[in-house]
Amino acid sequence: MGDFDGPGDVFLADCAARLAVEIIADKWSVVALYALSRGPRRHGDLVDLIGGISRKVLTQTLRRLARHGLVTRHAYSEVPPRVEYELTDLGRTLIQPIQDLAHWAEDHGPAILDALDEADAG
Repeated sequence: MGDFDGPGDVFLADCAARLAVEIIADKWSVVALYALSRGPRRHGDLVDLIGGISRKVLTQTLRRLARHGLVTRHAYSEVPPRVEYELTDLGRTLIQPIQDLAHWAEDHGPAILDALDEADAG
């Protein structure tokens, strides 16, 4: 089939690597994971910290991350009720790759913006 054949072509088949990309391809997933990297946080704190995300979208994002085993939800029996979200051990393994991606964006973002400007001008 060409240059992409072989055991290292994990993104070309329906497999775990593709699932991982689907999870982190959503910008809110990456932002929420990173926001939780310094410890447990309440929903409202996450909304304030992240900025630009609606409560509904954050709730959907946290539920999806919890279903995938990356985040846990802790509900405390208090009055008023308190709920915190926290990274799981698995979720913490994504923080370094997210930081690497952020560094790449910082280093290469201006070049991408220049390319977009050139494409729009041409």
